[in-house]
Amino acid sequence: MTAPAPDELLPALHKAAADVAADAAKFSDSEVQAPSALPGWTRGHVLVHLTGISNAMARQLEYAARGEAVELYDGGMEGRNKAIDMAAGHDAATHRADLTAALDRALRAFDALPGVKDSAANRTGWYAPITYRGGVVLDGGLALWRELVIHTSDLLAGRGPETWSRPFCEHLFDFLAARVQPDDRLVLQPLGLQPLAIGSGARSTVISGMITDIAAWLAGREPTLGSLRASAAADGVDLPGLLPWPSGTPAATQG
Repeated sequence: MTAPAPDELLPALHKAAADVAADAAKFSDSEVQAPSALPGWTRGHVLVHLTGISNAMARQLEYAARGEAVELYDGGMEGRNKAIDMAAGHDAATHRADLTAALDRALRAFDALPGVKDSAANRTGWYAPITYRGGVVLDGGLALWRELVIHTSDLLAGRGPETWSRPFCEHLFDFLAARVQPDDRLVLQPLGLQPLAIGSGARSTVISGMITDIAAWLAGREPTLGSLRASAAADGVDLPGLLPWPSGTPAATQG
């Protein structure tokens, strides 16, 4: 299983941005301050985070186009967290305006990238280095895709994990394999699809269900279709534990 290529990722980014913008447009001032699916975060916190990560990824690309590098956030993660706390209480109109501007900036940066031909060898365009996880622009695009899709579900506006696409879920299986406990090996069995093993431990557990439920569970979200089941040597075992996010901060990819 491989990550989406740039020509597949770009339309997926546009769709994810359109989805979160449409959901943000629904909220009144009071609804923005209602709880999100993330403990301790209102919808306002989620919207500010999405604004921040969109601007941050746009900045990564803008610097990369000049052959320069810049940290993801001004002030690092501490600066990111302060910005979220300071702006979470804004009214709905301010959240919409800020998010729309940030999404437009990020999409413009990705749309301006040259084609992929020869760019991998020359480390330009989609393969130009960025500081995010020591990767390249493509890694930044995949991260923004994850953030937009997962956090749109966290807004509790009717676009839950059951709406996640198969390519997105399959990408999460690869990316979130690092969350498997060292002793575990998980055999993911999406209904109607080929199984996939992640993790290298000696204790094997089969996780079966709808592909979206499995992906939601791996991402630390509540499966919405109720199809998830774990089985091992003894039937009916509990779902195995996953490694926590490094900082314990509500996030999709620690962005």
